[in-house]
Amino acid sequence: MHLSSIRLDSPVEVIVIAVLAVLAVVAVPWFWDRWRKRKQLGRSASVLTAVVLIVVSVALVGNLIGGFFPTLGSLLGTGVYAADSVDADAGGNGVDLERMRDLGVVHAREGKGTVVHMKVTGRRTGLARDVDVYLPPQYFQQSFHALRFPAIEWIPNYPSGPEVAAAYHLPEQLDAAIAKHALPPTVVVIPDPTGVPKVGHDTECVDEVGGTPNDTYLSADVREWAIQRLNLNPARGAWAIAGWSSGGYCALNLVTRHPQWFATAASVSGYDRAQVDSETEDLFHGRQDIDDANNVRVNLRLHPSPVDLLAISGDKENYESFAIDQMRAAAQSPVRFSSWRIPDAGHNMNTFKSQLPDVLAWLGARLPGPSMAGRAVDVSGGVRPWPLPKSGARGGLSALEE
Repeated sequence: MHLSSIRLDSPVEVIVIAVLAVLAVVAVPWFWDRWRKRKQLGRSASVLTAVVLIVVSVALVGNLIGGFFPTLGSLLGTGVYAADSVDADAGGNGVDLERMRDLGVVHAREGKGTVVHMKVTGRRTGLARDVDVYLPPQYFQQSFHALRFPAIEWIPNYPSGPEVAAAYHLPEQLDAAIAKHALPPTVVVIPDPTGVPKVGHDTECVDEVGGTPNDTYLSADVREWAIQRLNLNPARGAWAIAGWSSGGYCALNLVTRHPQWFATAASVSGYDRAQVDSETEDLFHGRQDIDDANNVRVNLRLHPSPVDLLAISGDKENYESFAIDQMRAAAQSPVRFSSWRIPDAGHNMNTFKSQLPDVLAWLGARLPGPSMAGRAVDVSGGVRPWPLPKSGARGGLSALEE
C-alpha cells in the first residue's frame, strides 16, 4: 500500500478518528490512578495519545470541509499516484503515448478525455518531474488528427502535485465544459511545480537565485516538450496558465513574465508576490531585483504586455483580495485585467471548486479551437519579451528569450 491510497477525505475515516479521540480523552482520567507500574510513563502516554488524536481529528475535519488533500500522498507530495487519478502511465517524456490511443478512442466514444501520467525531463534545466496530461476526446478522433490543440498549463497548489487535480474533479469538469462548447477541445498539462521533497520546499514557481530553475522548467521546458510531443499549437494566444492559491500566483507571475509565450492567466485565491514563510526556502538571497521581477503588481506597472488576466478571491480572503485590488490598480493598457469576488468564501479548495466551471468558460472564450498546422507560425504574435534579470539558476532563462 502506497501513501496515495490512504484517503484523507473519507467521512467514515473522520468519524472513526473522532470516536477514538473521544475515547482517548475519557481514558486519561479513567486510568490516571490505575497504572500500577511505570505510572508516570502510562500517564504521559495516555495524555500524548489523546492530544495526537484530537489534533488529527480536527485536521481531518478541516481537510474534509476545505477539500484540500484527498490522500496522504497528495499531502506529503510523494509523487506516487493513486490508481483512480490517471488512466495510464505514458513513460518517460511520454514515450508510450501512442500505446494509449486505443484507450483514448474508447474514452472518446463515451465523451471522456484521457489522463496520462509521465516524467518529463526539461531540455534546459535537466529537471525531471511528474506531469499529468488531460487529452480531450477529440484528440483521439480521426477528424482532429491533423489539428494542433490549444493548451492550458494547470499549476497545482503547494504542497500538492499533479494528482491533486483529481480532488476537484478537473477531468470531469473539462469533459463537461468541452461537451457544452464552453471550452474548445483543449489539452491540459498539469506539472509538478515543486519536485520532491515537498514539505518545507515551497518554490513559488520561481527561478531561485543560484538554485533550482522552477520558472524555466514550467514556462520553457514543459511548454517546449508539450508542443513537440503532443503536437500543440505553439502560438502564444493558444496558451494559458491557471491555478488555485500558490498555483494562482504562479499563473499570474509566469504569464506576466513571459508574455511572448502565454497570453492568458486565470487565478483563484492567488496573490501578487512570492510568499515568505516557514515552508518557503530562501528564494531570492537578498536580490531585490529578482524579488521585484517576480512581483505581478510590479510587472504590470513596469512591463505591461497584451495579456488577459483573471483574478478571483473570496470575500473572506483579506490578503488575496487586497493583492487583487493592488494588481488591478497597477494594470495598464495593453493588459486586460478581470476580477470578481465570491460572497461568503474563504481560502479553501471548495471555494476553488465552486468557481471551476466559470473559470473554464472564461478561458474558453479566449482560447482558439484546434487548428491546422500550416506555414511557420509567428509564435509570439509580435509580443517581445522584457529583460528578466539573471538569477543564476542552473539552466535558467537568460535575460531575453524568444
